[in-house]
Amino acid sequence: MVQDCIFCKIINKEIPAEVLYENDDVLVFKDIKPVSPIHLLIIPKKHIPTFFDLQPEDSRMMGEVQRAAATVARDMGLAQKGFRLVANCMEDSGQVIFHLHYHLLGGKRLPWLAG
Repeated sequence: MVQDCIFCKIINKEIPAEVLYENDDVLVFKDIKPVSPIHLLIIPKKHIPTFFDLQPEDSRMMGEVQRAAATVARDMGLAQKGFRLVANCMEDSGQVIFHLHYHLLGGKRLPWLAG
């Protein structure tokens, strides 16, 4: 845990969050500023600032992150119409919190982010 990381504080229950899924490796909770009808954050419980900080021993845990995404998407009724899973890495991509995380977006037709 990194002391000033908001996601680490959520993992440690120091800050409340609407948690939808949790296991030993992963936490899934609702984003407090949603940009779609369904907007969830999927985070590993291990503090990893960016994708560049992943280590070989993190492979199993990151697989659990992907499985958690599929589980919550199914639970939220997104299996038929689909969802988007987005991860930003570093400032130019829009990463604001430096604890690796995915945004799971769904519940409406999402435009392609061409740019």
